[in-house]
Amino acid sequence: QVQLVESGGGSVQAGGSLRLSCVVSDSINMDYCMGWFRQAPGKEREGVAVIGRYGTIRYADSVKGRFALSKDNAKNTLYLEMNSLKPEDTAPYYCAASGGYCYTPTLSKVEYNYWGQGTQVTVSS
Repeated sequence: QVQLVESGGGSVQAGGSLRLSCVVSDSINMDYCMGWFRQAPGKEREGVAVIGRYGTIRYADSVKGRFALSKDNAKNTLYLEMNSLKPEDTAPYYCAASGGYCYTPTLSKVEYNYWGQGTQVTVSS
């Protein structure tokens, strides 16, 4: 059974930090493209940070320099370290994985087949 389970969301003040985790079931190869997306109310789901098979990482312009994506293949876990959080970062955050290997990850949601249930991040001013 394919599962991605997120954790680590919460409420922080602007300027604070959070670390999200996503545990991936064994049925998903950790060399697939994987990443984090978010969807603020009334907006499209957008890519935040994604990683390809050989470690290429892409970030949305809005989070560059503040967020850092990493993964631990031995633990089947994907992380998102979020620093200098802003109120506009408020959204549920979703972990996602593609259906196969990829070498150049994309921030487009259409390239990802598997999704977690999301974890809420709320940043107050």
